[in-house]
Amino acid sequence: MDFRFKALPAKAFKHLFKLTDQELASQNAKRLTVTACPGVPCRVSMKDAEVGETVILMNYVHLNASSPFDASHAIYVRELAEDSEFGINEVPELLATRMISLRFFNRENMMIAADLVSGERLSIPLSEAFENPEIAYAHVHYAKPGCFAASVHRVESNT
Repeated sequence: MDFRFKALPAKAFKHLFKLTDQELASQNAKRLTVTACPGVPCRVSMKDAEVGETVILMNYVHLNASSPFDASHAIYVRELAEDSEFGINEVPELLATRMISLRFFNRENMMIAADLVSGERLSIPLSEAFENPEIAYAHVHYAKPGCFAASVHRVESNT
């Protein structure tokens, strides 16, 4: 079954880069300068930030659905990040080199399946899972730190 990745929108974070460090701290966020690459994956551009780039590290609510699985975790956003869009069954290159945790949810936002997979094989369990009509969407997490990476949605056929 076909799927499509959905990154976070840049406009949701642009205002943060205008805040002072104190204002960021009051929102549990922090401005950082990247010192190593790879290692700072941006959730907007779906690319690793380069050494010297400015990023915001913040807590992000990635599942706010009045469900026992409501969740938030730390994410990075690059200052110059632009929206990224992905084609049908296209896996962001950023994910290919990482171990990934997949969490599959139904329409009631209840987790009904999960998997652990190396990034270069990510498309296989996604395609297989979306064959199940009960699965409405998936959340992709970086397995080691547990951070939210992106959401994935079924692409409905028009035939």
